[in-house]
Amino acid sequence: MSDKSQSIAYGRLMHHAMRGLIQTVLSDVAEHGLPGDHHFFITFDTQAEGVDIAPWLTERYPDEMTIVIQHWYDALEVDDDGFAITLNFGDSPERLSIPFDAILTFVDPSVEFGLRFESISAEDDPEDEPPAPDDGPDDRDEDTEERAEHKDAEVVSLDTFRRNH
Repeated sequence: MSDKSQSIAYGRLMHHAMRGLIQTVLSDVAEHGLPGDHHFFITFDTQAEGVDIAPWLTERYPDEMTIVIQHWYDALEVDDDGFAITLNFGDSPERLSIPFDAILTFVDPSVEFGLRFESISAEDDPEDEPPAPDDGPDDRDEDTEERAEHKDAEVVSLDTFRRNH
């Protein structure tokens, strides 16, 4: 007999699976480089636990920041918890360390693929969750925005997969 008060935390499981997908993709890029026209826009919470970026970047982006992995990046390292990468900001290379749990969106516009991570409450109860965040800042760093033709990416909201009562 099953306990009806317990439920499967599908939201948490989806978050874990999608972050695993990002880990797999970034690990492959770290080993083999970016294939074809692939490139990534990754928005993350600059205040999240484990984020390690230069103080001037935290000052400029106090809540969230979007990075672009495309033309120039160096020393991409991926582990079970997150990734570290060196990016160029106005001819000034900076090392960033970003836990997977800090990622808010991951988009590859070359294939119109995207993920958005919604907040998950402690009980995984949709009624306790805050409203979904907006699509992110429009003030991305100019130096990281050198990009070819940009297509709108389809963002998959994990709330789509949740059963609402």
